[in-house]
Amino acid sequence: MPRSTTDQVTSARPVEGAGPDGSSPATAPPRAGWLLAALLGATFLGTVSNNIVNVPLRQITDDLAATVPQGVLVASASVLVLAVAMPLTGWVSDRLGRRRTLLLALSVLLIGTIGSALAPTLHLLVASRAVQGLGCALVPTAVMGTLARSWPAARRNRVMGAWGAANGIGQAVGPPIGGVLADAYGWRSIFWLLVPVTVGVLALTFFVTPREQPQKAPIDVLGVGSLTVGVAALMAAITVAPQDGVPAWWPLLGVAVGVLALAGFVVSGLRRPAAFIDPRLLIEIRWLRSAVGVFVQQVTLFSVLVAVPLHLTGVVGLSGTATGLLVFLLPAVWAASAPLVGLLADRTGPRPVLRTGLAVLFSVDVGLAVLLGTRTGSAVPVAVVLVIAGLGVALVQTPSLTGATRSPAGQRGAGLGLFNMMRFVGASVGAAGVAAAYPDHLEWLFGGCAAIAVLGLVLSFTGRELPDAPAARAPAPAQAPELRPG
Repeated sequence: MPRSTTDQVTSARPVEGAGPDGSSPATAPPRAGWLLAALLGATFLGTVSNNIVNVPLRQITDDLAATVPQGVLVASASVLVLAVAMPLTGWVSDRLGRRRTLLLALSVLLIGTIGSALAPTLHLLVASRAVQGLGCALVPTAVMGTLARSWPAARRNRVMGAWGAANGIGQAVGPPIGGVLADAYGWRSIFWLLVPVTVGVLALTFFVTPREQPQKAPIDVLGVGSLTVGVAALMAAITVAPQDGVPAWWPLLGVAVGVLALAGFVVSGLRRPAAFIDPRLLIEIRWLRSAVGVFVQQVTLFSVLVAVPLHLTGVVGLSGTATGLLVFLLPAVWAASAPLVGLLADRTGPRPVLRTGLAVLFSVDVGLAVLLGTRTGSAVPVAVVLVIAGLGVALVQTPSLTGATRSPAGQRGAGLGLFNMMRFVGASVGAAGVAAAYPDHLEWLFGGCAAIAVLGLVLSFTGRELPDAPAARAPAPAQAPELRPG
């Protein structure tokens, strides 16, 4: 299979600190601590920007005279744009270089954050949240690519564990900060707090991230276009379906357009010599089970982080501050567990850890289906389930990240972009599920999450372990990849 133009650019351009052929270096990069701080800071901002509105959602809907399903759009707008934009992020990262991509991402995120703080209506708030999502979309691929290229393979699990911990910390501080600030100063203050933090991370990224030479990176317009249209149509369909006043044929049309566009992406990728990415790489078992694993994780996680605060502030009657502190349990356990999970994956391999995490998430989904479905008025059992959920999320995320970066698709910017797309497609599905199920059918929402977890668990037992994909090197003569089943 001829290599795509995007893949050639990614392989041909070495990163400062990497080997002369673009391979992983033998030692950590210069100023490793500051570089890691910048990368994890950008990751933290992307995460906290997504979830900081979850606890104050009810206050936002009351202030802007909106319904709860409409208010869920404030939470889901950013992840919807993240999912749609992900197919392009690998190309952007290859075309601009990872340093420029991160600087652009943080600048766009800053604009969206200021816009959210100033938004006078729900529509403008949703639009500003979408701009935030666009900035966040550019972060994961550039960060993951820099981590994979700047640190030696022997430390890959550990730095990916740190990446997972940064996600966990962002998830941890978002709900309590959102609840406390909204109670004390109003919901707009949560965005004003993020402005100076974003400026600080932007400055640090400017000074410590390795420079790269700009390279031309032609893009497969047909492949990227069909993939983007397909994902956008499907995500729009599931997002608008729960909203009042939407004609029934709109979601059906979106699904039809999405399926046709994705079929076109597959056909184009198989036939074109310089495709965006060969679709066969996406069914290679390491990438597939990692992508499905992180999809399962995000469906459950986003369902929990939107539905549980609504339940606690509504049915249980807790304040925003108390709700934020209670929801804090999930990401706090996640952040604390992530480094330990990385060490465990080093010892046992990623697959047993992934299976354990999926089983834990299944139990979480079943527990929440019972608790929220029966509209329990006690916060104690919900808190216990949140603790277990944090552990399950950590157990799934780190091995999924490791498996994706070890796969042939994960050696390419396009492959990492599609992996991260699966994360945010899962989050969008979770948000749409909450909008459809709240307040009377949450047992069906989490029952569906449990079924998806079972499918991911079954997939984790398929195939056999393969050696790591070789690090990307300079372009070689075209050669079809050997894609063995399992």
